[in-house]
This record gives sequence, C-alpha cells and structure tokens, in this order.
Amino acid sequence: MRKHTIGTLSAIAAALLLAGGAAVAEELTPVGAERAASKDGLVPAFAGRQATPAGWEWGKMRGDFWKHRDEKPLYSIDTANVDKYADKLSPGEIQLIKQQKGYRMDVYPSHRECQLPEFAEQNSTANLTTAKLASNGETVQAATLPGVAFPQPKSGAEAILNYETRYRGEGVEWSPVVTAISPRPGSSDWIDAVGPQTFYFPAGKEGKTSPQDVDQFNLGAYFSVNSPAALAGQAFVQRQFFDKDSETYYYFPGQRRVRRMPAYTHDAPLIGFENQYLIDESNMFNGSIDRFNWKLVGKREMIVPYNDFGMYSFKTKLHDVATPEGIAADHRRYEVHRVWVVEATLKPTARHVASKKVFYLDEDSWLALVGEDYDAQGKLWKVRESYPIPVWELGGACDNEPFVQYDLINGRYVLDASSIGQGKDIRWYEHVDNPRFKVDFYTAESLRSASER
Repeated sequence: MRKHTIGTLSAIAAALLLAGGAAVAEELTPVGAERAASKDGLVPAFAGRQATPAGWEWGKMRGDFWKHRDEKPLYSIDTANVDKYADKLSPGEIQLIKQQKGYRMDVYPSHRECQLPEFAEQNSTANLTTAKLASNGETVQAATLPGVAFPQPKSGAEAILNYETRYRGEGVEWSPVVTAISPRPGSSDWIDAVGPQTFYFPAGKEGKTSPQDVDQFNLGAYFSVNSPAALAGQAFVQRQFFDKDSETYYYFPGQRRVRRMPAYTHDAPLIGFENQYLIDESNMFNGSIDRFNWKLVGKREMIVPYNDFGMYSFKTKLHDVATPEGIAADHRRYEVHRVWVVEATLKPTARHVASKKVFYLDEDSWLALVGEDYDAQGKLWKVRESYPIPVWELGGACDNEPFVQYDLINGRYVLDASSIGQGKDIRWYEHVDNPRFKVDFYTAESLRSASER
C-alpha cells in the first residue's frame, strides 16, 4: 500500500500557532480554515456566506434545492484505478474499494460553503484567547459556545473536542430514525431498528454560553424502538457532560424497569445490535476521549464525503440505499478538501478493543468525515464515513448525522442516524421550546414516564 506524506502543519497554520493566533488572521476563516484555494486548485477558495435556497422549507427534499444538484462526477474511483488516487485517500478508503464488491467513489467538483451563524463565528473568534482545556488535557474547561472552541488547535485533543462540541442548533429530531445492521455472512436478515430520536444541546442556543452556565451538560440523547418486535419498547436517555463520563438510563419493557447503566460508555456494545456497534462509535466518535492519547498529525488534501444530499433522501426505500454490499454509490458524493488528521493511540493503562483510531476532520466545519479503527494486533479493522450537508435552518452550518461503519474483518456494516426510507426528514432546530428539548427530559424519571404510557 502506498504511504502518505502528511505535512506537519500548513505554512499558514504554523505561523498562526507560533503567533498565538494573532498574526495573519485575515488568512483564516473564523473557524480556523484557510481561506485560499490549494496550490493545485483542487480545493477551491472559501465561498463565503451563502443564502438559503429560495423555496426550500423543512419537509421538502433538500437535494432538490441545492444549487449544484445538476453536477456530474469528474471521475470515479474503483478497483481498476484506486492506486492512481491513493495519495488522496485514507488507508481505510483504499481498503473499502479493494474489498467491498462493486464499491465505487464518484468524485465531484468541490464546494466550500459550510458556515456558522454570525454569533457562532464571533464566539469562535473569542475562543482564540479565552478557550482552554482542563488540567487533564482531555476536557473543555473554558469556551464560549456555540462556536468552535479551538479554531487553531495545538493538540489532537483540542481538534477532536471541536467536533464533539460543534454547533448543531439547540436540538435535532428524527421521527423516526433507522439504525440498520447488515446481515451476517450467509444470511439475508437485517436488523433495522426504527423509532423516534432526539438530541438536545443546552449550549447550542444563540448567545454566549460556557460549560459552567449549563452545569457541564453538553448533550442529551433519547431513543426508543418501535420495531423490530424483538427490540420494540426499549428506550434510553443519555446525558453527556463536558467534564466527565456520560450517564445512561435504559428502559427494559420485559421488566418494566428503568436501570442505570454505569458501564454504558466507551467500547460497551449497544444493546440489540449483535456486538456490531459500540457506544463511542456513534456519530463517528462519541463520549469521553480519556482512554486515548490524541495527536494532531497535520493537514492534507483528501477525497472525502461532502455535500451528500443523497444520504438524506427520506422518500427513498431504505434497502435501495443500504444494500448487502454497502451504501449505494449513487447516494454518496465525494469532493477534494483539506482535512486535519488526528491520531488516537490507546493509553498503556487503558482498556479498549481498538488500539488506535484515526480521524480526518474537515477544516471548514470540524466534522469527522472519515475514521478508522485498528484492532489489538494493529490491523485495520473498521472504516467510517459521515455524510455532511449545509443545514439551512442553522444558517448553513454543516452537520453529518447519517454515517456508516464497515467492519473489514467480518464484512458487516452499520448505517445509523439516517432518515432514508422513513418518510420524514431530519429536523434541526435553531431555537426550540418543547418538553423534549429540556434538561429534565433526559432523566430516569422522564424515561420511565414516557416508556410506561
């Protein structure tokens, strides 16, 4: 396999780090991305503020209103030509193309149109001088949110925490969401878990919010299962914090009881998914970063998923997109972008089934676009892709809720946080006043009340 050369830091980023973020600030966007195009022109210049497409409103197919919707692929990558493009692919992407039957990546013109609302940009700029990590180097002690906590990160921990604290409005709702697990080898039986899901972000409201202002509460998550019958009635709430491990409460319908799940963190398997899906694999990476040492490797140009409106096609049948071989190529879109490479190596004193994780974070949005896990023997094991789009109800901030995870060893994969086939779009809320988007909804008492109706 061809080795990749990754610059330690771009010249602009290096200058800014040495200057403490004050110098040549005009060269960067408020979130820390280089405004200029790449020297080879494959990555365009930052496009600046974009308007919401005329005529679009929630409930309409987003892809029908995107101004670049009629573009055709510049080229496609498959087993016949993957080596030609290996310098712009991750090891996991290369292996997917070589291993997954018929796997193809269609590469389109690149568009840099991710943006934050002005208040979140202002908060990001303020964080250049005020945000800091706690003494453990693994949690956010001070930051002004919503916004990017560390626009010019000096460590891998700061970079991955940018992703975990990214702006997603005050809440996200799926009604319903689907989590699909592909069949075991030799079987045709999928696990398609379907039910309502909500995320709540207390620090996502417009204004200036610190972790202390929200009692360190970063994220509330709720999910319940309507089908299949084997899982129906199960539900959980999770409370994620800026400064400690998450708390999870789970409702078991057979027992009619809510139980606290103190070990439901890190590499604990999610219930009902045949050990194919772990807690911290959700949405590319999820939860505490404390079991790994995080290294900021550098920046590189890569072919990554981007502007993937086909993965938000809620009117399309689920298994026209999630096929036995993988996610259908015509629902995935790839572009060339600059990404930060972050490498997480398991601490010698910690336990985890993965010995190393690598993430590729978009410079314009801090979204984790591609991720890889290595097993205890150092072998490439799992590959993840997320599917970002500009979210117009959030002023064009990009998010990447749907994602896929391929297990290269057993051949199965997970598609999660998707609305495909569910008849309703994902809904982001810039502002929301609803009982499901309050801190007290994400409690054992609330879960018991909602589950026993």
